[in-house]
Amino acid sequence: PNYYYTGPALSQTGGHGDARHAVYDMCCADALGVEVVDGVDPLRVAVRERLRKGAHAIKIMASGGVVSLTDPIRIPQYSGEEIRAVTEEAGRRGSYVAAHAYSPEAIVHAVTNGVRSIEHANLLDDESAAVMAAHSAVMIPTLVTYQMMAEKGAEIGMVEVALQKNHEVLASGKAAIEIATRHEILVGFGTDLMGDLEYAQLRGLEIQHEVQGTLELMRSITSRNAQVIGNPKHGSVAVGSFGDLLVLDGNPFEKPSVLWNMSEGRTVIKSGRVVK
Repeated sequence: PNYYYTGPALSQTGGHGDARHAVYDMCCADALGVEVVDGVDPLRVAVRERLRKGAHAIKIMASGGVVSLTDPIRIPQYSGEEIRAVTEEAGRRGSYVAAHAYSPEAIVHAVTNGVRSIEHANLLDDESAAVMAAHSAVMIPTLVTYQMMAEKGAEIGMVEVALQKNHEVLASGKAAIEIATRHEILVGFGTDLMGDLEYAQLRGLEIQHEVQGTLELMRSITSRNAQVIGNPKHGSVAVGSFGDLLVLDGNPFEKPSVLWNMSEGRTVIKSGRVVK
C-alpha cells in the first residue's frame, strides 16, 4: 500500500495521549504513537520536526478519549492558541491537521482553529455539523473500534470507566454519520483498531455499510479518502490515476459482503501490476 503518516500524535498534558497513571509519572506514551507537548512554541517545533521527517499531515488529540483514564471524553483539549500554532505550521507547508475529537464542543473548538479533519466525531450534533460544513471540514468515522471494544474490551483488560465511555460513543456513532451526511460533510472511512483487535479491520466496512449503503460506502473508502489526504490520483479509475485496484469476485451492489469477507475471491493490482 501507499502509506501516509502523521508521526506521533500531539497531546496536551493530561490529555488523551498522556498515558501516565494519575498518581505517578512513569510514562510510555512514545510507544503508543503519541507525544505530550504543551505550549505554542514547543508545538510549532514539534510540527516542524514531523514535517521535516516526511509526515504527510499532523494529528492532535483535541478531546478526551475512551481508553485514557484521566480525561473526561467531552472536554476540549489544547487552547485555541495552541491549536492555531499547529494548523498554521502545517498550512505553511501545504499540509493539514487531523484531530481526535468526539464531542460537539471539542469539534467546534478544533475546526474553528483550523483543523481540517475530525477523527471519530461520534457525538456530533446539528450545530457542530453546521460549523464543520461552514469550514469545509471532513469526518473520518471509526465505528468498528467501539463495536469491538464493546464485545472484547473486558476480555482484553479495559477497565470499567473506559467501558462506560465506550458505551456512550458506540451508541451515537451511526447517527453522527447521518448528521454529517445531512449537512453535506465529506465522510471518509477509518478503523482505529490496534493491538489485540487489529484482526477486525474489515468488519468496519460492514458496520459503516449499515449506515451508508453500498454506493456511499464505496465512495468513502475510495475517492473521499483520497480527497481527505489531498491526492486525487488515489481512489479513482481514470487516466492519470495510480493503477492500484482491488478486483472483487462479485458485485458489491448485489452482494455487499464481498467488500469485507476475506473468503471471497479478490485480485490485487499495484501500479498496474497484478501482485496477488
